[in-house]
Amino acid sequence: MSSQMFDAAAVRALADILVATDLTEIEVEHKDGRIRVVRTPAVQNLVQPVAQTVAVAAPAPVAAAPAPVEDAAHPGVVPSPMVGVAYLAPEAGAAPYVTLGQSVSAGQTLLLIEAMKTYNQIKAPKSGIVVRILVSPGQPVEFGQPLLILE
Repeated sequence: MSSQMFDAAAVRALADILVATDLTEIEVEHKDGRIRVVRTPAVQNLVQPVAQTVAVAAPAPVAAAPAPVEDAAHPGVVPSPMVGVAYLAPEAGAAPYVTLGQSVSAGQTLLLIEAMKTYNQIKAPKSGIVVRILVSPGQPVEFGQPLLILE
């Protein structure tokens, strides 16, 4: 154990930053040492949205299947940066952010991923045309899962 004392206020401040930004780890290093704070994200209870998931997922069982390997290797694939639930429109009944064949510009919102009750905008990494949408509204997605393809 190190003889150096830690700054409890700094640890609490870093922990608050983790919660506020939905990060799982943060490390600060300076000339006197470093502080690393890690948290385990809470497991989401997937029982709550069952009624919504059943209503949304039933019409599109094909879209819920894993993306083919060629989609994941496509140079224009937009992968999910997090685990969550994908939404193609800002709210139920609204027009989707993008449609097949639509031209998009870099930075344009393509869809939302809800994670830990926070809606995260997934933006286009480059300009292009939407050639495939690989997820359906309300579909759970995994980290790195292909969401759509731009060409």
